[in-house]
Amino acid sequence: MSANSKLPPFDPSDPIGIDDLLAPEDLAIRETVRTWAADRVMPYIADWYERGELPNIRELARELGSIGALGMSLEGYGCAGASAVQYGLACLELEAADSGIRSLVSVQGSLAMYAIHRFGSEEQKQRWLPGMAAGAIIGCFGLTEPDHGSDPAGMRTYAKKDGTDWVLTGRKMWITNGSVAGVAVVWAQTDDGIRGFVVPTDAPGFSAPEIKHKWSLRASVTSELVMGEVRLPADAVLPDVTGLKGPLSCLSHARYGIVWGAMGAARASFEAAVDYAKTREQFGKPIGGFQLTQAKLADMAVELHKGILLAHHLGQRMDAGRLRPEQVSFGKLNNVREAIEICRTSRTILGANGISLEYPVMRHATNLESVLTYEGTVEMHQLVLGKALTGLDAFR
Repeated sequence: MSANSKLPPFDPSDPIGIDDLLAPEDLAIRETVRTWAADRVMPYIADWYERGELPNIRELARELGSIGALGMSLEGYGCAGASAVQYGLACLELEAADSGIRSLVSVQGSLAMYAIHRFGSEEQKQRWLPGMAAGAIIGCFGLTEPDHGSDPAGMRTYAKKDGTDWVLTGRKMWITNGSVAGVAVVWAQTDDGIRGFVVPTDAPGFSAPEIKHKWSLRASVTSELVMGEVRLPADAVLPDVTGLKGPLSCLSHARYGIVWGAMGAARASFEAAVDYAKTREQFGKPIGGFQLTQAKLADMAVELHKGILLAHHLGQRMDAGRLRPEQVSFGKLNNVREAIEICRTSRTILGANGISLEYPVMRHATNLESVLTYEGTVEMHQLVLGKALTGLDAFR
């Protein structure tokens, strides 16, 4: 008997055997999230996207809380305490459904909840985190401003002391979950440096008008935050951080989820292309039987599974406490860029059908244009890596 006869069969869905790296619990969590997305998102997402709304976001948030997907890598306060790899697998499955669903989870858990969990007081954690973990309270994260996106140090939102209170004034832009949030983590300049504030969204002077007319992330709530002298008690400030290291550490945690999530969008588009290539006939046979189509599929498969392998490696480093921000930049830069290319190539295989919402390809491609920009543009991650490689700062 030859050695090759003992080899397992080739699995087109897992061509390099990445599942062999996953523990049974990892696979169970992945299956839970995949099943939820298949039941609760996939039958409706094209309609939501076409209408430009996520009509049942509060219901979905509670369901996501019930399966442990909100703040799932955090410990205590009703959070699941999952590993970084398990959280990444969940992000991949959610974004395979739609980037807007993964963004809901990412902003809730990796930005708003993470900020409170890491930098908040015990009172803040007890007040907000259990409800957020259950999906009963939706959170948002206010950092980006109309005139200051990639340069958060230039933010104009300001908090000044008035007796023991804080008075918060300013605007934030492109804020996921803003219009439906019960709590906002808002970063502002103070006399002592940049501080984070936990802001109940029913506070007088706070409003969050929804941003309309988007051609990307249409099945996602995106808002402006407007703070007109919002008065907050002294205990609204996050006590354990001052300066940009606070919001930037939150962004690094969220970017890690994007490294996985982008591969979910890529996988969904790739699978649509494979299925289409096996059934669509031209010149008397399925187009998957032509060399040029097979070359496209092979190249996409290579980049897709390289990206998943990279995400898994970074997840293991995060679980070991060894993941550096530069490595997260490496992952986001590569995986989002390759995911967009996979979507575009998949669209060429589907031909004219590639632009139809009957297929997921164009929806994922347009969503990824936003993912490419938010939480660090391509250029910013290139400069992060450039500085790490050369020791020279090219940001200014």
